[in-house]
Amino acid sequence: MARKVVGFGEDDLRVLAGARSFERGLGYLDAVSGLDVGEGSVIAVVHGTDVYEVELTLGGGDGISGWCDCPYGQEGNFCKHCVAVGLTVLRRVKTIPQQRAAARARSSGLEAWLSGLSRDQLLVLVREQVAEDRELRRRLELRAAAARTDLGTVRDRIIALIDPRPFARYGYIEYADASRYGRQVAEAASALRALTADGEAAQAVALAEEALRALGETYGEIDDSDGLVGEAVAAVAEVHLEACGVARPDPERLAEWLVGRLLADDSDVTDLDPLDYAVVLGPSGLARIRQLAAEALRRRPSGWAERYLMERLVKAEGDVDALVALYAQDLNPSGATHLLIAEELETAGRTEEALAWAERGLRDCAAETHIDSRLVEHVCVRYAKTGRVADAFAVRRDRFRVERSLAAYRQLRSAAWAADCWEVERAAALAILREDARRERGGRYGGPVLIDVLIDDGDLDAAWREAADRADDRQWERLADLSREIRPAEALGVYLRLVERSKEPTGDRAYEHLAGLLLAARDCHRALGTEDAFTVYLGGLRTELRRRRKLMSILDRHGL
Repeated sequence: MARKVVGFGEDDLRVLAGARSFERGLGYLDAVSGLDVGEGSVIAVVHGTDVYEVELTLGGGDGISGWCDCPYGQEGNFCKHCVAVGLTVLRRVKTIPQQRAAARARSSGLEAWLSGLSRDQLLVLVREQVAEDRELRRRLELRAAAARTDLGTVRDRIIALIDPRPFARYGYIEYADASRYGRQVAEAASALRALTADGEAAQAVALAEEALRALGETYGEIDDSDGLVGEAVAAVAEVHLEACGVARPDPERLAEWLVGRLLADDSDVTDLDPLDYAVVLGPSGLARIRQLAAEALRRRPSGWAERYLMERLVKAEGDVDALVALYAQDLNPSGATHLLIAEELETAGRTEEALAWAERGLRDCAAETHIDSRLVEHVCVRYAKTGRVADAFAVRRDRFRVERSLAAYRQLRSAAWAADCWEVERAAALAILREDARRERGGRYGGPVLIDVLIDDGDLDAAWREAADRADDRQWERLADLSREIRPAEALGVYLRLVERSKEPTGDRAYEHLAGLLLAARDCHRALGTEDAFTVYLGGLRTELRRRRKLMSILDRHGL
């Protein structure tokens, strides 16, 4: 019944908040006051370390979301205060329909009252609100100035709207204040759009450029986790494009402004694309952008923004050779750039050149331990398609000898099967890995790759032999998991060692892992017919760790 009325239940609150915040929220039920139920939301105050305001949005079939001005809530979390308000709503669920109906009645009553007021009465009301509400006053002043084409006042009001200082209490706009600042920036975008509509597009262009510069300088000092400020800035950029389409500014000057913004350190906030301005720029403006981009790239060949701009322009021109030449100026040692070139050439139907570039990438990066795996895959797939099975195998073998990872071993195995030479190649590969293990050359996770590949091959007897004094905990656990039915005694020894090492870490994930090890140990005892010994061991462990209540509840849930 509760879910049908308000769209959520206790389980939804627990999922949103997490177990810890949900449990802590239970302790704040008596601290909730001022519950105000609207048509689609609930507002309340929760008295904690401070007095916090909570707003829950009831989305009907879409569930619930919450906001709180406590520090944890301001980071975007569904905090314990949100939980307390949600639980309070559920406790009063029988009264919710009446409260929502009352909210609708108040809303319709307000609408009817406003509709019945005369012009003079409305003016009195608006003036009262303007006198009390600084934000409303600023918005209305801007609309009034735009309506009478008072460009000086419009500029002043727009600059005031995008001024971050009123929101930056510590020189930084915090998450809690970002949405209000974003609304002001959106209001500035609306004012600029109104200017264009009123025949002042050239002024809108100039003001939008000034606003975008200022916003770019400001954005790095804003916690815009929800992206609301970014959306408002994008609206200002959109208005600039629209105004340019109407005002048709000088193409070369516009080109210079665009390149300046795109290459600025704060260019990522506006995300401008010069090609969106292609119609306004025309041939002369596009040529000027191309010239400026080339000059910028010569000055800073490794600059990300410079390279991206030139790449964008060259792609738009459809000149594959120019794009290849651009990429070839800065070849990544991982082979990623060689792959980009190969893909562009292949898309253009130049398959032989594409493969040649990919093969060059393998040669250029042959000594690199970590080469882009997509490049290797690209070459091997194309070799396979043309029947060059031996060549694909040779690539995989060369990469394995440099990389020596489980992934490289698997790829070598697959290629060797296709080339019908796996038996010989496996012996050679294992010899290399045994030498690595002897020299204590571990794998990515610490233990020798040799043990991983033996397990992957299903050669568990060999893996057990190699594991002694070499395997890491991950490998030991994997080996025990695969062997506990056929080697229960050895597997049990592994699990008990891992349990001892797992007693110190805390937290839900660590406790779930410990429970899993104990379940596996119990299976081994059952296979050995020594369940009584496990019962005694588990009892001692629970006594030792009894103060960890969350661990005890997890063990109970698993029947331990």
